[in-house]
Amino acid sequence: MKSSIPNSKFKNPVINWIDTRLPIFTAINEAVGTEHPTPKNLNYWWNFGSLAGVTLVIMIITGIALAMNYTAHVDHAFDSVERIMRDVNGGWLIRYIHMNGASFFFIVVYIHMARSLYYGSYKAPRELLWILGVVIYLLMMATAFLGYTLPWGQMSFWGATVITNFFSVLPFVGEPIVNWLLGGYTVDNPTLNRFYALHYLLPFVIAGVILLHIVALHRFGSNNPLGIDIKSEKDMIPFHPYYTIKDFFGLAVFLAIFCVFVFFVPNILGHPDNYVPADPMSTPAHIVPEWYLSPFYAILRAIPDKLLGVLAMFGAIGILFILPWLDRSPVRSAHYRPMYKIFYWLFIVNMLALGYLGVQNPEGIYIVLGRTCTAWYFIHFLVILPLLNIIETPRALPKSVSDPIFSSASTGMAPATPRDKK
Repeated sequence: MKSSIPNSKFKNPVINWIDTRLPIFTAINEAVGTEHPTPKNLNYWWNFGSLAGVTLVIMIITGIALAMNYTAHVDHAFDSVERIMRDVNGGWLIRYIHMNGASFFFIVVYIHMARSLYYGSYKAPRELLWILGVVIYLLMMATAFLGYTLPWGQMSFWGATVITNFFSVLPFVGEPIVNWLLGGYTVDNPTLNRFYALHYLLPFVIAGVILLHIVALHRFGSNNPLGIDIKSEKDMIPFHPYYTIKDFFGLAVFLAIFCVFVFFVPNILGHPDNYVPADPMSTPAHIVPEWYLSPFYAILRAIPDKLLGVLAMFGAIGILFILPWLDRSPVRSAHYRPMYKIFYWLFIVNMLALGYLGVQNPEGIYIVLGRTCTAWYFIHFLVILPLLNIIETPRALPKSVSDPIFSSASTGMAPATPRDKK
């Protein structure tokens, strides 16, 4: 009797046996293997998506290990963290990896987003891909803020106090949200328990949204540095082994830099006040969030009115959701948009300035600069981008991704000639 089991194409008998019954290897091969065609001209800026995934895995693994030894109680949280550092085998290493992993996660994602902005990866037909990416970014911010409170140091306590109080200015829903977050009338043990539970949960939610992000990516394939659609099979190469090798090289460089921070300067990206136990009766001289949240904290503080400041902070993130409809230029890549390229780099400088201003005392010149940079942030999206759609004249696009490689006209280089035989 002929077997009804479908044949698998894998040569390894074990993998073949598993795949015929659970086609997981077929799915992986279609996602990142030889059956997943990819534009041939992707550069190393496309590495940061995979680096973000690796960093998330690191954060989940180290987070679970820390959760096994952490005590979510205001009387014991700080001491349990110190115990992890001093008494748990390898605890100091796990915590330093987790601490610095959060910063590096944001570094990788910020570069990933900056690449998308430069090459127009948010434009049709990849609008939903971009929106899911912004959702991931929001979840990361929430997870990072919640994790920042768990050591229950001075900056943890007062950061939670300040940020949660900002929700109270929202009409109708503000007070219920604050009461639900706090579990009472002030930041106390119910607050810490809620933050701990949400901090443990959200990384798995992020992983789920990342899965949707990957599905949306594979629907239309990756964008490319030229920002043009793939015309034929000659414009594509298999993801494996060409880009897997590239990703592994990028991962090696990333881990090398990451290890330097973990082993030599583990606290450089943190705040020293968080090594002081939380004291509700002693307010720090300057309350600041972690550096990766500081641009939006600067926007919050730039507006004197509390309600308008909160709305501006949320609006600064919300505006990213409608970016594909604000920039309606048919040309994606900034390489062919000379005016957009100028304003793009001005935007990057402005974001770096907001990040710096967010950790400074809001006084003197910093107030003026904060308001100026905040205004420029919204002007960039609401005025400059729509205006560029009208006044900008893009450069001519190549016919395919192969043209800049093989055509001297697109690169300004002399055509390749056969090497002289000796």
